[in-house]
Formats: sequence, C-alpha cells, structure tokens
Amino acid sequence: MYKPLKRFFDILLSGLAIIMLSPLLVPVMIILKCTGEHDIFYGQDRIGYKNKHFKILKFATMLRNSPNMAGGLHTTHGDPRVLPFGRFLRKTKINELPQLFNIFLGDMSIVGPRPLVDKTFAPYSDEVKANIYNVKPGLTGIGSVVFRDEETLLSECAKKGMDIDEAYAKIVSPYKGALEMWYQKHIGLWTDAMLIFLTAWVILFPKSKLMNRVFPSLPKRDGIY
Repeated sequence: MYKPLKRFFDILLSGLAIIMLSPLLVPVMIILKCTGEHDIFYGQDRIGYKNKHFKILKFATMLRNSPNMAGGLHTTHGDPRVLPFGRFLRKTKINELPQLFNIFLGDMSIVGPRPLVDKTFAPYSDEVKANIYNVKPGLTGIGSVVFRDEETLLSECAKKGMDIDEAYAKIVSPYKGALEMWYQKHIGLWTDAMLIFLTAWVILFPKSKLMNRVFPSLPKRDGIY
C-alpha cells in the first residue's frame, strides 16, 4: 500500500502547496522576469524513476551559460555565476519549488533521492546505480538533509586545491550513495514524514544534528569529511 498511498499524498500535498504558495511563486516569477537574464524557469535533464530521464524544473538562479563556465555542473559557496536574487532563492530553497509541478505530474515525489545529471550519477557504485531510483526521485530526501551544506563543502575542497569533480566523486558521492541505500531499506510513510520535517528544521537550524537522533541507524561518516 505504500506506493499508492505515497502517490495520493504527492498529488494532494503538491496541489495544495501550489495553490497556497502562489502568493509567493507569482512575485518570484515577476522579479526573475525583471532582473538578471530575465529567465523564470530552468529546465534540465535528470535521471528519474528506473533510471529514465525527465526534465526537472527550477527557478533560474544562475547565468544561462553556467554549465559551460568554470565550475561546470557543481556550485560552490559564493559562486560568481549565481545571480544576486538567485542567492536568496538558493539559500532559502525557494528555487526548488517549481518541482512541485514535477511532483504533481508524477515525475517526482515529495521525498526520495535527489534526481542527478549523468555526470554526478557516474561516480556512484554499480550497486547504488542499480537501486537508487527504484523509487521516484524527490524534492527532498536524506541526502538533501545531510548534505544541505554541499556547496560549502565543495568550495572548501576547491580552496585546498582539489578539483571539484574529484571532490564530488571521492568525498560526496560515496557517503551520499550510502545514505540513499539506507533510505531504500527504511522506506515508509513515517520515514518520509520525518524527512519532510527535518528538511524544514535544518533550514531554520542548519548546524542541527537532529537527524542523527531521529534516525540513529544512519550510516556513519567515518572520516569522509
């Protein structure tokens, strides 16, 4: 019953959220249209359910040519490619809200592994690649909660002279993959509800370790970073 119930709640909650957040979404769209490069949405091919690609929606927060500039697909803290209003949207996670439409249409779920591009999917182990998207990708998930400071982590690696792609492959992806495999073993409505709560919690309290108390069986970092 988990999958049909999850889909029911995805439709219900995403639909309600779109309606309730429209007073926020509409002004954001107007500001984006009047600033930066005047783009409102950014669409990108991501890996989804059963490793099939789909187009994810976000608010445009970076220069249009960002993927072809220094840094590529990875964003670091203080990245010069991020537009001024985009910094606010990214910090508050408002830039992710257009994915509510992805959820309503069935490409995504509210909770699940984050959908990746091919380049950031490649470093995962074969086991993770074969299993991570046995569920629909999510707006949030355990990887998003634990790696809420990923941009800062990558920028610190860059300051130490490490290539960003190498840092992601050797530091981020092994632990993130372990977290997503943990999620596969603990899937349930209670887990999903707690992850929704923790997503909001760590935005308000970014240094909180509450997730370790809520989920004491989480994989240990073991010096990964």
